[in-house]
Amino acid sequence: QVHLVESGGGLVQSGESLRLSCAASGSIFSFSAMGWYRQAPGKERELVAKITRSSTIRYADSVKGRFTISRDNAKNTIYLEMNSLKPDDTAVYYCYAAPVSVSASDYWGQGTQVTVSS
Repeated sequence: QVHLVESGGGLVQSGESLRLSCAASGSIFSFSAMGWYRQAPGKERELVAKITRSSTIRYADSVKGRFTISRDNAKNTIYLEMNSLKPDDTAVYYCYAAPVSVSASDYWGQGTQVTVSS
């Protein structure tokens, strides 16, 4: 039973920065990938960034050059450094982790609210 604990969301002004954290709890296990999705009001959930077991990183075009995803293997924690935030970045950000097992479902955090004012 895996739990993903997110933190770091909040209210900031346009151009400011936030750092999100996502810590995986429970027994020892492996993931094929971890990352963040986000969902704004009235919009579908979209992939923001992901990092694979082999450290391959992908970003959504809308955040490329502004956001940085990183991982601390010893703490089973990933981070999302969000710089130059825009009002369009306002959303609930959800951490996810994909198990190595092909028969297992992804794990999801409860989400953390990021609000960027003009």
